[in-house]
Amino acid sequence: MADFEAAKPAVAETSEAWRRTEMARHPQRPYPMDFIQALFTDFSEIHGDRAFGDDPAMAAGMARFHGEEVMVICNLKGRTLKERMLRKFGSPDPEGYRKALRAMKLAEKFGRPVFTFIDLAGANPGLGAEERGQAEAIARNLIEMARLRVPILATITGEGGSGGALALAVADRVLMLENAMYSVISPEAGASIMWKDAAKKQKAAEALKYTAEDVKRLGCVDEIVAEPEGGSQNDPAYSVSLLNDRLEANLGHLRTLSVDDLLAQRYSKFRNMAQFFEVAS
Repeated sequence: MADFEAAKPAVAETSEAWRRTEMARHPQRPYPMDFIQALFTDFSEIHGDRAFGDDPAMAAGMARFHGEEVMVICNLKGRTLKERMLRKFGSPDPEGYRKALRAMKLAEKFGRPVFTFIDLAGANPGLGAEERGQAEAIARNLIEMARLRVPILATITGEGGSGGALALAVADRVLMLENAMYSVISPEAGASIMWKDAAKKQKAAEALKYTAEDVKRLGCVDEIVAEPEGGSQNDPAYSVSLLNDRLEANLGHLRTLSVDDLLAQRYSKFRNMAQFFEVAS
């Protein structure tokens, strides 16, 4: 028996980064639309990008937040396999990003703050999406969000993946739930590129530094929003109340700024990200 026990392969210890990854991807975790339905009232959805079609992986519409008229935007994943296939597992096409931009410009016209909620692994990499200008659609959102003349608040609720997430996250305040992740690439894809082995995903997860604490330390998000013990899926209502308080406080602060100050601070924040300095030893 002793020899048999000694021959058993050692079980690899789960890294903290990978534990957070599994939490962010938990199938019962509240999705962006769950937060929208709980936080906002009178949601009236907008459909279509006025160029190609309506992307079922992206939702946008007018709503009220504590009585104030706002615009809300999020990607949609779906719970059942049929819904997930329809919504491409939450990965928007270019028409989805163009619909989101259309909603943002409408919000700007009427002076309404914009709230975005993000839980996506990345934009749809399919041939059709690339043919219809996926890269241009994402780039256009980055440009237009940088100069949108109304407050923008973005919340990463689960996965925040690559340019697909960034196209909804050029905001005055970027909030991130405690067990969410925000990265340029998934750990599986990162492992495949760096070590030619997707099985080294935990190693990649540690190297990518995409947990809330890491990303906050790097200056890529403004605030970490606490979650209930064990994750938002254990107490969605409490998670909503925690996020509600932070969104209300941040919107209140942004409302005190002039448009010029709002734009200047937004530009400065993103302009100063990813600056590194050598320190003499």
